[in-house]
Amino acid sequence: MSKVTLETPAKTEEKVGPLLKMVLELGPLVVFFFANSRGEWLAAQFPVLAEMGGPIFIATGLFMAATALALIVSWILTRTLPMMPLISGVVVFVFGALTLWLQNDTFIKMKPTIVNTLFGAILLGGLLFGKSLLGYVFHAAFKLTDEGWRKLTLRWGLFFIVLAVMNEVVWRNFSTDFWVAFKVWGTMPITILFTLSQMPLIMRHSAEPQEDGKAP
Repeated sequence: MSKVTLETPAKTEEKVGPLLKMVLELGPLVVFFFANSRGEWLAAQFPVLAEMGGPIFIATGLFMAATALALIVSWILTRTLPMMPLISGVVVFVFGALTLWLQNDTFIKMKPTIVNTLFGAILLGGLLFGKSLLGYVFHAAFKLTDEGWRKLTLRWGLFFIVLAVMNEVVWRNFSTDFWVAFKVWGTMPITILFTLSQMPLIMRHSAEPQEDGKAP
C-alpha cells in the first residue's frame, strides 16, 4: 500500500514543474469562477447540476470536485500531497458540503477567511514561541539568515490576516458575483505582487555562500 506523505511547496514544485503546479492550484479557482458566471447555462446543459441549486451552489460543487481532482493528480505525479493546498482542500470540502447541504452560500464565502486566518495565526503564533515556521516550509527553495526568516514569516503572517479581513469586507458588502470575481482575479494578483515585493528582503538576507570570496 502506498504511503501518503506531505510535501513542502518547494519540493513539490521540483517534481511537477512550476507551470503544472500553477495549473493545479489555479484550476479549481477558474472552474469556480466559470461555473458561477455560467451556472444557468450549465444547469440547462446538465440537469443533474440544477439539483444543487443556483449558480453559486453549482460553482461550489464543481469547485469541490476540481479541488479533489487537483489533489489526486498531484498525488499520482509525486506520491505526495502539498501541505498548504491539502489544508485548503479540507476546508473547501467541509465548508462546501455545508453550503450545499444547508443551501447557504455563507459557508463557502467564509472559507478564505478561515484558511487565511489559520495560516496567519500559525505563522505569527510560531514567532511568539521563537519559531520562524516559514523556514521549515521553504528551506529547500532558498537559504536565509535567521533574521531573514523571522522578517519573512512576520510579513506573510500579517499578509494572510489582511487577506482574511479583505475577504470578510468583500463578501459581506458586495454581491456574490463580485465576491467570486474578487476571489479569482483580485486575491491571486495581489498575492503574486506581494510575493515579488519580498524579493529584496530575500536577497538582502540570503545565506547562500558568496562565489566572489572563493579563490580562483
